[in-house]
Amino acid sequence: MKNNVEKFRKEMRLNQESFAKELKVSRQTISAIENGKYNPSLELAFEISRFFNKTIEEIFIYEVMKNEKE
Repeated sequence: MKNNVEKFRKEMRLNQESFAKELKVSRQTISAIENGKYNPSLELAFEISRFFNKTIEEIFIYEVMKNEKE
């Protein structure tokens, strides 16, 4: 899943470590989310959304994968 976490984090002039502390997660978790290697739990997605004062849809971009046989 693609996301705008890094974009919004940088707009707020936060490094990954500071952002992670705000959310009470590790810097590695923030890095993995930003790189699309980890999808956050629904609870963490809501916390990120609240932190940035954005909707979940503004932060996380859900792309439906099409079946190649269609």
